[in-house]
Amino acid sequence: MKNDFRKNLSGGATSAYQIEGAWNSDGKGPSIWDVFCMIPGKVHNGDTGAIACDHYHRMADDVALMQQIGLQAYRFSISWPRILPAGRGAINKQGIEFYNKLIDKLLEAGIEPWVTLYHWDLPAALEFEHGGWLGEATSDAFADYADVCFNHFGDRVKNWITINEAWVVAILGYGLGVFAPGRVSNSAPYLAGHNLLKAHGKAVRRYREKYQSTQKGQIGITNNCDWREPLTDSDADKQAATRALEFFLAWFVDPIYKGDYPESMKSRLGARLPSISAGDRELILGSSNFFGLNHYTAMFAADASGGAVPGNVYGNGGLSEDQDVSLSVSPDWKLTDMQWAIVPWGCRKLLEWIAARYGNPPLYITENGCAFDDPVVNGTVQDTARIAFFDSYLSEMHRAIQNGVDLRGYFIWSLLDNFEWASGYSKKFGITAVEPGTLRRIPKDSAWWYRKVIQKNGLM
Repeated sequence: MKNDFRKNLSGGATSAYQIEGAWNSDGKGPSIWDVFCMIPGKVHNGDTGAIACDHYHRMADDVALMQQIGLQAYRFSISWPRILPAGRGAINKQGIEFYNKLIDKLLEAGIEPWVTLYHWDLPAALEFEHGGWLGEATSDAFADYADVCFNHFGDRVKNWITINEAWVVAILGYGLGVFAPGRVSNSAPYLAGHNLLKAHGKAVRRYREKYQSTQKGQIGITNNCDWREPLTDSDADKQAATRALEFFLAWFVDPIYKGDYPESMKSRLGARLPSISAGDRELILGSSNFFGLNHYTAMFAADASGGAVPGNVYGNGGLSEDQDVSLSVSPDWKLTDMQWAIVPWGCRKLLEWIAARYGNPPLYITENGCAFDDPVVNGTVQDTARIAFFDSYLSEMHRAIQNGVDLRGYFIWSLLDNFEWASGYSKKFGITAVEPGTLRRIPKDSAWWYRKVIQKNGLM
């Protein structure tokens, strides 16, 4: 057995729009994903999150499931429009009541709540009134919303994540248009990214000035990044791999740890990338108590200066023409149902790259998982490929810890098969199946495997 693959805790993760359902119940306002799903052709099979896993009505049973699996922590997101239906102003008491019950039940079950304030379900009113993340007023509204959450839940919640995957919000939502709100632009993503960073900074400032000293919690941000391995040993490909990582991860992390955007982005984007003013720097620099990372896959990176740049929506780490990077995968790598390559050593390399670039901050893997469509047979799901995925990635995380990376926790994505955004219900990341129609929860073999890993504090 490989002991102590983690230093602190093992958990599972979900997000509000993907599991809650009850999209217009008990005072909740519409989100941009509620609207996006109504547009024909935007989501696979016309699927929506209107019902999703119906977690809103099955929350107590889901917490009991978490306890049965043995989760030490549960990362979930709060639906902003369930708390503030118009994005700001009047508070929806029924929304507050729902999350109070969830937090209390988690604590009663011995499960530590990790709360994400924004996992993509922006109140639609803010998109219509302020242009969503293209307007700075949205970052002010976010700080006010965060304040409501700190005030109502911070006596029990000690782990806060402001924003989940700002890259996805900016690039897929405001650049490629494949996620809500569906805008297509080569400049809007960088403005959206800037305002997301300011929203994060404003929320953290509010927490630190008003709540942290008494509530004694920690607050940070979670960014996503896939590893980029140089295709060859050439200097050009090595530089391309670094550039790809900078456009993907350092875009949102350098301002927090270094006070400015990467030089590669500033030189290539020019006026399309907003400048970080002295006030922005004061707001953003040092604004995270920990480094949250969502990681799934890896690709080879090659320099493509002066040539065509192939890429794909989920794998190119940004707008390809801005980077001059060509991405590829090895034909020897196995793929998940998302067509993402399974490259465990890429996870270790990324963790070590982060530690080296940012002074080895306390780090949490806040999402890691894979999509496989394993059938339910006689009430069980034998998802051996998912177990192999987790085993291999956790092994590489263990190696990273041995190499000095300050990795303190790990959250499996996801607790449940759920609404997988533009893919609808066609992609299944869960360690628990959700039976269509009845929505009955069926823990997969991976859930029981994870239970044993948690109990033994190591891999078999």
